[in-house]
Amino acid sequence: MTTDIPATTAAPQISGATSTPGATSTPGTTSPPGTTSTLGASRTASASRTLSASRTGASQTTDVSQAIAASRTTAASPTTAPSQTTDTPHVLDNPALAALTGPHAHFAERRGRVLRYPVDVTPWLALPDEPDADDWKDVAALAGPGTEVPLLGFAGRIPDDWEVTARIEGVQMVDDGVTPAPDPEAVRLGPADVPEMLDLVARTRPGPFLPRTIELGTYLGIRRHGALVAMAGERLHPPGWTEISAVCTDPAVRGEGLATRLILAVSDGIRERGETPFLHTGAGNATAIRLYESLGFRLRRTTVFGTARAPRRLPVA
Repeated sequence: MTTDIPATTAAPQISGATSTPGATSTPGTTSPPGTTSTLGASRTASASRTLSASRTGASQTTDVSQAIAASRTTAASPTTAPSQTTDTPHVLDNPALAALTGPHAHFAERRGRVLRYPVDVTPWLALPDEPDADDWKDVAALAGPGTEVPLLGFAGRIPDDWEVTARIEGVQMVDDGVTPAPDPEAVRLGPADVPEMLDLVARTRPGPFLPRTIELGTYLGIRRHGALVAMAGERLHPPGWTEISAVCTDPAVRGEGLATRLILAVSDGIRERGETPFLHTGAGNATAIRLYESLGFRLRRTTVFGTARAPRRLPVA
């Protein structure tokens, strides 16, 4: 299910978006060096540099756009009143920040108001909702000069000395009637399984799974003849919510429904804690969106996943 869409080989993989279970990830787009593009749209030198994605971007299919329009309620809970819209502030609007200032605070590396996960855990960095010039300086200092920084859902202005290197429009989906179920064949994966997990990720490209990613939450796997052939787990953890991610299936066993079973099994563990599952996927991936809707997820909002390169020379403090 939530196999993550990577960026191009020239940029770090964008780990927020997800593709169809077992499918090859869709690459993002890149901007040639020296251009003044944005994650939202291209710009002239005088245009505002924003990283926003259209609520119903042109790259989305008609079905997806209609589904988004029909499901624009804020996910305060699976039973949120329809009158509430995605314009209402919510922890899922900035899930990395909510996680790093909440249940995942013990992972947080901080500089000023900017936080990130350790680089061997997950690439995500969290900006404040309205970053100022000092915040962007802190991002550059935290990441390092010339480093490509993954940005999840950021829809604001970027400084002129930053370069957008990749963008993917996405959607955020939340549990709105998922029927979770433990799976008798699924086993909990631990540190000893990480080499096999890394190998499966390398072969299926669901997005970044790093040596310490397993520390973010519970990961379940299915083995056949002793070999790990499918897995899924938990990533971002805003208060009351847990993201399902890293769902991938060995090509040899695709079509057996293993990804769906693992999604429901991971959802079962999340629900047992009194929390609600959510996930991200590519906005143009109508097949995946329809699958997730069939499992009981609904579209909450559109978003954007991208990377931007920090200035190669940092300002002198």
